[in-house]
Amino acid sequence: MNSQSIQEVHREIVDEFEFLDDWMDRYQHIIDLGRRLPKFPAAYQTDEHKVKGCQAQVWLCAEQRDGKLYLQATSDAAIVSGLIALLLRAYSGFAPRAILDAGHGFIEEIGLAEHLSPTRGNGLHAMIRTIRKHAVNACLV
Repeated sequence: MNSQSIQEVHREIVDEFEFLDDWMDRYQHIIDLGRRLPKFPAAYQTDEHKVKGCQAQVWLCAEQRDGKLYLQATSDAAIVSGLIALLLRAYSGFAPRAILDAGHGFIEEIGLAEHLSPTRGNGLHAMIRTIRKHAVNACLV
């Protein structure tokens, strides 16, 4: 259970990246985060859970429990797995309305958008759109 607000988690992510001097260190940190992702159930690696718009294969699923949205995801690419780990940390375990209200400004703050290749940037935004879609759907329930 996360006792921090979504804004506090986003600020913590920005602060964490400010300690890393250059982008090689930041990329390595992202890859390391991806290596620590929990195992993703093979049963969810289906077209239904596949994120459209990613060059790498990405599967993402969401479950609403006790008014919060819990996300799981995986990818077949190391850097993308790290991006997933960042997004799960930023959004999983929060109320759907909080996810929608928080936005994704932390990505620009850490400079991620400008340091990813165009295809990875498109994939990152596809994952964010998918998370937001799950949050919208959860608000409608």
